[in-house]
Amino acid sequence: MEAGQILGTVISATGSWYEVATEGGTLNCRIRGRLRLKGVRSTNPVVVGDRVVVEPDDQSSVIVEIMPRRNYVIRRASNLSKESHIIAANIDHALLIVTLHSPATPREFVDRFLVTCEAYKIPLSIVLGKADTLVEEYAAEEEEFTAIYRDAGYEVLRISSITGEGIEHIRGMLTGRTTLVAGNSGVGKSTLIGTIAPDIEIRTGEISESHHKGKHTTTFSTMYSVGDGYIIDTPGIKGFGLIDIDDNELCRYFPEMMRLAPDCRFYNCTHTHEPDCAVLDAVKEGTVAWSRYESYLKILDEDDKYRK
Repeated sequence: MEAGQILGTVISATGSWYEVATEGGTLNCRIRGRLRLKGVRSTNPVVVGDRVVVEPDDQSSVIVEIMPRRNYVIRRASNLSKESHIIAANIDHALLIVTLHSPATPREFVDRFLVTCEAYKIPLSIVLGKADTLVEEYAAEEEEFTAIYRDAGYEVLRISSITGEGIEHIRGMLTGRTTLVAGNSGVGKSTLIGTIAPDIEIRTGEISESHHKGKHTTTFSTMYSVGDGYIIDTPGIKGFGLIDIDDNELCRYFPEMMRLAPDCRFYNCTHTHEPDCAVLDAVKEGTVAWSRYESYLKILDEDDKYRK
């Protein structure tokens, strides 16, 4: 760094202005016009969690450099786009909030988010939100969902901001690390954060009765200090298009399939049609969930479309 420059962490990004936390306090910053990350075509060059170099100024401080990222959560910016949108960076742990109804989180969305976290080596826990509403009629679905993802190798937790179930466990998970909270709109991300840290002012929304979908309440990702850790609240994500995932590598990001791949006859097996494929055999036997395998096939098919 040059004389007068300081290091800080981006805690809020609105697209044109950025709040950067430094040892001397929080600065409102703009970015230098030509600031871009090498090799990354992103709609948002600076994101929450970034470590940045700032040139302070009484009126408008400027972000002049982004330090190398340890990891990030990234998705395709829009349908058929070759640009990416980075949700947050430098994450120690992610919590994916999932609900089985009102609204129901699509399994494919869950799988796509998991693939991204696997690809960028971000530890992740799946959190079944609104556990107080999982009455008897949803018991079988909850059991099936939990079994699929625990068998794949993921921690699956239950929480309820109404009854307090699981809240203390989640609070303990935040200690000493930066945790990303993500999920579809309406699954209770902001409510969870508000329950864990009541002093944080976060707007929460209702569920649209007509479509049983959540209304967006968080517009931009924001990082909050919680005890000696940090939590990143993210906007509700509708879709999750993957980007920069090679077809030949995709299987690696489905842990239960990766464990079986060495038993396939061919070392470069695609797990789609080859004879003596251990993954296909496991799908037929039910030891690999069909929903997970279906997500794998859809991601492969999507990648073919983007290459055309």
